[in-house]
Amino acid sequence: MSIFRVKPIEALMSETAGGEYSLKRVLGAGDLIMLAIGAVIGAGIFGSIGSAAAGQIGPNGEVIRLGAGPALIISFILLGACCALAGLCYAELASMIPQAGSAYAYSYATLGEFIAWIIGWDLILEYAVGNVAVAISWGDYLKSFLSGWLELPAWLTTGYRTALLSSDPAVHGLIASAPHLGPIPILINVPAFGIVAFITWLLLRGAKESTRVNNVMVAIKLVVLTIFIIGGLTHINAANYTPFAPNGLTGIGNGAAIVFFAYIGFDAISTAAEETKNPQRNLPIGIMGGLAICTVIYIVIGAVLTGMVPAADLGKTADPLAYALNATGMQWLAKIVALGAIVSMSAVLLVFQYGQPRIFFAMGRDGLLPKWTAKVDRKHRIPYTATLLTGIFVAGWSLIGDAAETYDLTNIGTLFAFILVCIGVIVLRHRDPSRVRPFRVPFVHVVGTAGAALCLYLMYNLPRLAWERFGWWLLIGLVIYIFYGYRSSKLQRAK
Repeated sequence: MSIFRVKPIEALMSETAGGEYSLKRVLGAGDLIMLAIGAVIGAGIFGSIGSAAAGQIGPNGEVIRLGAGPALIISFILLGACCALAGLCYAELASMIPQAGSAYAYSYATLGEFIAWIIGWDLILEYAVGNVAVAISWGDYLKSFLSGWLELPAWLTTGYRTALLSSDPAVHGLIASAPHLGPIPILINVPAFGIVAFITWLLLRGAKESTRVNNVMVAIKLVVLTIFIIGGLTHINAANYTPFAPNGLTGIGNGAAIVFFAYIGFDAISTAAEETKNPQRNLPIGIMGGLAICTVIYIVIGAVLTGMVPAADLGKTADPLAYALNATGMQWLAKIVALGAIVSMSAVLLVFQYGQPRIFFAMGRDGLLPKWTAKVDRKHRIPYTATLLTGIFVAGWSLIGDAAETYDLTNIGTLFAFILVCIGVIVLRHRDPSRVRPFRVPFVHVVGTAGAALCLYLMYNLPRLAWERFGWWLLIGLVIYIFYGYRSSKLQRAK
């Protein structure tokens, strides 16, 4: 069937060789590792880690997910193994196809146009929708940092969806107490909107300039996390580690499924492929090196955090690290961590906002999206229009959205992308076995199959509502492909 025609790798590579729709190669291996740390160490460790440890209760008292408890470190180890398997597959495909499209481009070369469209549409959940959750968490930490110095009105720092879905009566009561515009309550998250607008402006200045800012923010976040670990180790209560796994394997699996949000950024490195110097060497180093460093950090943070306070208490707040420090009498250190979280999540926003436009850019270059999404700024050689579009989309949703419901939608979309990458590397080994592979996955059939299976297991642990919303998202994407993408595709028109 023509919808499953693959795009030859030679055609993908020719698009990166220069011309109107090409980007500028300015990034080295060190830049990529710092981008990985910038993307991975963020809202997951500073935000969703609380829900992973404590579980999540809905507004009507229903159990949405069980918590891992102190066994959260097992959840991190499970995720590290899962992402390492997927990361190996990413590294092989990225070294072969150093193009901006990431999993979208790999799927186009291995599984065909229809699957590529689905994965490109799906990646919006990872980057753009995921950044909504990051922006909202950023706003929560800003409030924590300013607390005691400046109290912002609740109706200017709480999105309507957050108030509507909260199980906290005080937050839910904002709907009635907030100013109204006729029958509509004014509940908007101005800090979340503002940080996305600022990051978008920064990205429009160029890729190299953006990575320099990211490198500074990564250095700050690593210093802050080190301070948290040192301070936390002095306030460990061994009793908090009992029971270690209060909800057994189910809790560990549920915890891993939500805290997977902490890991999703590592594949953002592959979106920088077209702007990387010597991508065949530097992309595998950036992907695997960044993933290894972040996994170790997560395990240590999880062990310290659940030793400081009971795991069940961590679900009461959007800023669990600052909460643990305040609860153990280290209020001064909580302010430092809150500031570090603000910087840290700014780096995540930057990398994700960097990645999403390059997915749009690659799809627009192939004709699956309107041509203007592939427009490149002449001076900075970046996808200017797609960057601006992404900024508007994320900032608008952040203004009224809720982080918790966004986590699950982002996680299920990303896990689906990982599954297709793990399958795609096996397919390409059979379809094009003689092609030069600068990086080869060892035991590819075992690694690819195990990676896909672990991702599917994590998807299974997500709430039913996440599956329902994911199904609707894919259905909307299918309709767009039928009525626009299929007809406009350059590959189809070239037949």
